[in-house]
Order: sequence, then structure tokens, then C-alpha cells
Amino acid sequence: MRKLAVLVLVLGLCAVVSSGVAFAQQYPSVANLRSFRPEANFMSLPGYLRYLVHQQSGEWVTRAEAVRIVAQQTAGR
Repeated sequence: MRKLAVLVLVLGLCAVVSSGVAFAQQYPSVANLRSFRPEANFMSLPGYLRYLVHQQSGEWVTRAEAVRIVAQQTAGR
């Protein structure tokens, strides 16, 4: 019984650690900003989103993921 409890605990910790940034992530909204303007720190929107996520979490999202997130955010404008 004790071995089973330890195994469940280890597997649970592995699942949480391996989930990384995507685990219940709330991304900053950049939909109301314009690319390459002072409000986006003269960056593209995906680049600025990546920067903001890195500042908040210390993790980098991929450029492809940032492009997808920005497209989702701007689709609802």
C-alpha cells in the first residue's frame, strides 16, 4: 500500500512538472495593441506576447505558439 501511495505521488509530481507553461496558462492580451508601435515596445505582437509571458513566468513560448495565441485573440475583435 505504501509503495502504491509513493508511486501515485511521484507520477502526480511528474505530470505537474512536465506540463510547463501551458498548464492552466492565462496569456496576456495583446489584441488591442498595434505591432511595431511604442505600446508594443516596437515589437511584433507575437514577439511582444512572448516577452510578456517570459517576464511573468520565466518561460519562453515558441514563436508558433505566440502566433496562434495572437490570432485567437485578434479573431474576436
